[in-house]
Amino acid sequence: MKLIGKFSVYNVLAALAACSVSGIALEAMIHTVEQIKGVAGRFEPVDAGQDFTVIVDYSHTPDSLENALSTIKEFARKRVITIAGCGGDRERGKRPIMAKIAVDNSDLAILTADNPRTEDPEQILLEMEAGVTGRDYRKIPDRREAIRYAVDEAESGDILLIAGKGHEDYQIIGTTKHHFDDREEARKAIRARMNRTN
Repeated sequence: MKLIGKFSVYNVLAALAACSVSGIALEAMIHTVEQIKGVAGRFEPVDAGQDFTVIVDYSHTPDSLENALSTIKEFARKRVITIAGCGGDRERGKRPIMAKIAVDNSDLAILTADNPRTEDPEQILLEMEAGVTGRDYRKIPDRREAIRYAVDEAESGDILLIAGKGHEDYQIIGTTKHHFDDREEARKAIRARMNRTN
């Protein structure tokens, strides 16, 4: 099983219980569990040969972000770096909460754009910052730049969580969807860093 976190264990246990009640053989269940791969954009590792861990996760609510960071902290040996943003034209009240969770549970938190839609990304970030006054964090409105910055700051053994978009392969700016994939951007940033250091 290539899944990480208590939430994954709970989901698998629930599925196994349902299979058991349905009369499915234990051997078949074990074989199936061994084949499980993670869901795209849900606690998905990005490996481009770097010596630190990058995880892309869809955590776009306070609960999901807190759960993702709690899981990461369980096995973090070094620093936790988090990139977090909030969507525009949606749930303004959660913005300061999301920022506070990111800052409180990270050694380095970077606040950035998610899908700003018709809102000004700077205004979204100002509302996020209300939850972290007097705290140390970085504000980088351009998500691509935020990912590059985080990758460049990461040290051997660190864990970088890129939160909020997960499986999405677009960013909505205004009313237009632009191609944007956190996983692709992380790989590009890692390769660029490796090329600079070689």
